[in-house]
Amino acid sequence: MTLHPPEPFRIKMVEPIKLLDRNTREAAIRRANYNLFGLRSEEIFIDLFTDSGTSAMSQAQWAAMLEGDEAYAGARSYYRLAEVIQDIFGFPYFLPTHQGRAAENILSACLVKPGQYVPSNMHFDTTYANIRARGGLPTNLVIEEAHHTGSYHPFKGNMDIEKLRDFINRVGADKIPFGMITVTNNAGGGQPVSLENLRRVSQTYKEFGIPFFIDACRFAENAYFIKLREPGYADKTPLEISQEMFALADGITMSAKKDGMVNIGGFITMRDEVLFEQARNELILREGFPTYGGLAGRDLDAMAIGLREVLQEEYLAYRLGQTAYLAARLRELGIPIIEPPGAHAVYVDAGLLLSHIPQEQFPAQALTVELYLEGGIRTVEIGSLTFGHLDPDTNKMVYPKLELVRLALPRRVYTQSHLDYVAEIFGKTAARCNQIPGYQLNYAPKLLRQFTAQLEPIKADNHLSKTLTELSILSV
Repeated sequence: MTLHPPEPFRIKMVEPIKLLDRNTREAAIRRANYNLFGLRSEEIFIDLFTDSGTSAMSQAQWAAMLEGDEAYAGARSYYRLAEVIQDIFGFPYFLPTHQGRAAENILSACLVKPGQYVPSNMHFDTTYANIRARGGLPTNLVIEEAHHTGSYHPFKGNMDIEKLRDFINRVGADKIPFGMITVTNNAGGGQPVSLENLRRVSQTYKEFGIPFFIDACRFAENAYFIKLREPGYADKTPLEISQEMFALADGITMSAKKDGMVNIGGFITMRDEVLFEQARNELILREGFPTYGGLAGRDLDAMAIGLREVLQEEYLAYRLGQTAYLAARLRELGIPIIEPPGAHAVYVDAGLLLSHIPQEQFPAQALTVELYLEGGIRTVEIGSLTFGHLDPDTNKMVYPKLELVRLALPRRVYTQSHLDYVAEIFGKTAARCNQIPGYQLNYAPKLLRQFTAQLEPIKADNHLSKTLTELSILSV
């Protein structure tokens, strides 16, 4: 059996977890309307819902929190974080925010107008929703290989440059307030983007005078993939590679709850002083004064330490190795996954595993429910529930090409035996996959519906009673 690298840390504090009995789990998921967002933490045994804000912080981070300066303005904690951000990311202007979606909201509020387009490799859910909330049209232009889950490509997160150029020429650069790219590409399986592709994306945006922003929430993992897979970077450090990545951009948005290894926090950076002044005003209106941005001083200090620790190569080797180990265990069981596995998660192709369930019946959501019922594991759907939407031009439902279940690994939290248990539960669930029912919506808001949607299983002798189109009308 393949072993992953040993943890480059030892456990100093433990948090008890408990596996509830099957009847209790059934009652819990019914109470939550078959939406795993509605479950209570104590009802979960292994929580692979997200790697966002769920990491275990280091002794250095906890120590730094004791030095947090809680001054309303000009706190020492802010300047310590500013020094780290300048060193790693290199932008002259930065604003802390309480998390990544706040940074996305500020950027969209400053730049996006109704009817404008924002291209990216693949927008994740909060970015997508913040652009749409301003009347914008987020557009995904990832390479075609990203949609072939079983095939190998070292950088499936790359943007298709030809598609990007064609898109800009077709809609007009004046209708694109900024362009983006996500590293790693969360919506497409946590797949990395190469530096060669980042350079070409940057050059294309610059050619058309379009500002270029990177969604950088897993920048260190992306940098380590570049070190391992891209010719010419084997001798570069993750820090050096990161600095080269960000030199290509006009700014970034970041949820530090991922590669900042903190429980709360984020930021936005930029080179444009005029945009910075606009963003600062938005921040003051919605988040707080620019030297705390909705965070406590202790949070800023923990973030400063976490951004350094995430670039340590021994940590990154362990991080990628742990994900590769879980992927190998699932592969041995015949579970279809996105190949090659990313760093922060293993993505299961639920559309292939549950091929008897059509997309309008949410096969990925169905799999997440079954994994919880089988073994108390919480995972998350990234498919037709998260990204299915009504096309305003055709008034028809549009579904994503990938129907995925993400098993996100919190940083420095679970051990190899936990991952073995996850594989065991997957094997039991897959053995009866043909018996798993589809689901129908009873309630959903128009944006970010996966967070609060209410569902129920479809009985074998029933037809789908509410179409997504009908429900989109009901939820207005």
